[in-house]
Amino acid sequence: MSKELKIGAILLVVIILFVWGFNFLKGHDLLDGKAREFQVEYTKIGGLNRASTVTLNGLKVGQVKGIEFNTTEEKRGQLIVTFAVENDFQFSKSSVVKIYSPNPLSPSNLAIIPNYEGEMAVSGDMLQGEMEESLFTSIGERLDPLQTKIEKVIVSADTLFSGLNKVLNENTIKGINSSVSNLSATIYELRQTIKTVNSMVVDNQDNLKITLENTKNITGNLNKLADSLTTVNFNSIVQKAENAVDNFNELSKKINSTDGSIGRLINDDELYKNVEAATKELEQLLRDLKINPKRYVHFSLFGKKPQEYEPTAPDSLLFIKD
Repeated sequence: MSKELKIGAILLVVIILFVWGFNFLKGHDLLDGKAREFQVEYTKIGGLNRASTVTLNGLKVGQVKGIEFNTTEEKRGQLIVTFAVENDFQFSKSSVVKIYSPNPLSPSNLAIIPNYEGEMAVSGDMLQGEMEESLFTSIGERLDPLQTKIEKVIVSADTLFSGLNKVLNENTIKGINSSVSNLSATIYELRQTIKTVNSMVVDNQDNLKITLENTKNITGNLNKLADSLTTVNFNSIVQKAENAVDNFNELSKKINSTDGSIGRLINDDELYKNVEAATKELEQLLRDLKINPKRYVHFSLFGKKPQEYEPTAPDSLLFIKD
């Protein structure tokens, strides 16, 4: 063999060993012809990438070969993940392939959850996919509604502060400051008043003691008076009051009856009319006596015979009974 042929052969062997070693380090043995390929469809893959590990019951059985978009009209935008399984372990087509993350810092992997009922899966089958929420994804999903609420609260607070800024203009702030100043002055005056009252109490402490002693004496005297009043015969007083009420009732009955003079005077209408007529005649007599006194009284120092009376007015004749 020539020198150039030897160099070419060695270079080819090195390239083949490099490719095989690279794939072997990635977990795929090119010399193993038992590898089976399956596909799974996801709406999101959560950090899954090519060469991610595929496990079955915790054992590594393969790796992800490729990730591409679905180009059909119905499922446009969804992702189709192709992975190879180098183990000949059998599971059915109803098995689930779940995306999970071993820890928050590592990329996502695939885990086959085997199901042994129904038709067994063969290379090229489309399996059912699920995604296990990671810690950060779960926290993010829980924080999203909270974030929305916080944003609404911030907007409401911003509106509230805007309203307060409109209300608390320069004039309002001046008024509030003036009110606070007046309140401080009022509190100061109240303190001064309390100090004055305290000084008055201290100065008149002796007088207050005397007043309290006098009040105590008055209370004692009232107690003695109450004790003395308890000894009064209230029964006799009540009996006398009842007798007085009975006598008044008896007097009222006699007045309302026509037996006595007072009862007749009050209840007899004829007597009332006679008394009224006599009163009118007496009033007419007094009026005529005032107008014509010479008709009833004559006085002379020398014994002169009285002249015959002549009425002075035609209305002097007053004794006309109605």
